[in-house]
Amino acid sequence: MKLTPEQRIQLHGFNNLTKSLSFNMYDICYTKTKEEREAYIEYIDEQYNADRLTTILESVTDIIGAHVLNIAKQDYVPQGASVTILVSEGPVVEVPNGSFDESPGPLPSAVVMGLDKSHITVHTYPEYHPNEGISTFRADIDVSTCGEISPLKALNYLIHSFDTDIMTMDYRVRGFTRDINGHKLFIDHDISSIQNYIPEKVKKQFHMIDVNIYQENIFHTKCKLKKFDLNNYLFGYTKDKLSEAEQEQITDSLTKEMDEIFYGKNIVDTHKED
Repeated sequence: MKLTPEQRIQLHGFNNLTKSLSFNMYDICYTKTKEEREAYIEYIDEQYNADRLTTILESVTDIIGAHVLNIAKQDYVPQGASVTILVSEGPVVEVPNGSFDESPGPLPSAVVMGLDKSHITVHTYPEYHPNEGISTFRADIDVSTCGEISPLKALNYLIHSFDTDIMTMDYRVRGFTRDINGHKLFIDHDISSIQNYIPEKVKKQFHMIDVNIYQENIFHTKCKLKKFDLNNYLFGYTKDKLSEAEQEQITDSLTKEMDEIFYGKNIVDTHKED
């Protein structure tokens, strides 16, 4: 699809808008014993070590059409990892189909558009509850770009790169650029919701809430998994090893943890006996 001059904004010079996507995900696990907690943290540190995270971010740079200038990565002791990639303008291969539409991006695809003065970062945070058998893994990914392409086109790939129970996503357009007449443009594309960049198949799996400030070009979406198989949250065994009462108790604990993260507040269990 070739865009007409009416469909594309003609700019005076480079597109100076900064578009930033923050993608925050949580993976929850039930770890009853100290040994299970330690094994889970060890598994997460290996599964999402700095090398694996670098591979994920390098794929993101391909999706948004960037050249890698520098990579800084670090595995931390006792747990966690960070990667920062500085990227510069990449070659404009072709105007991508649908790049100006609210639609999911590739999984992943070819180089698409040019950008400059940009960066991509990821930080991980494994942790566990001191006495209630819950462990969580959190990863924060930030994609900041200048130019026409939106970092939201990398969202589909990021969602599929992690096992997620909770996701929060923030998107903001900052600064301004000018058209050929010198008129300021504070955003160069239509957007009504981050949800429009998430595939329908994924959206059906999650409860979703939007909090958007349209006049400020700020968009926020958070997602919580609707249903889950308890077997996916037990570390080293399956639910057939548990009684029905144990299965119910663990399910309640996992559900409470997810609700607290999703709503951003501690939930008091009013049914608990003193």
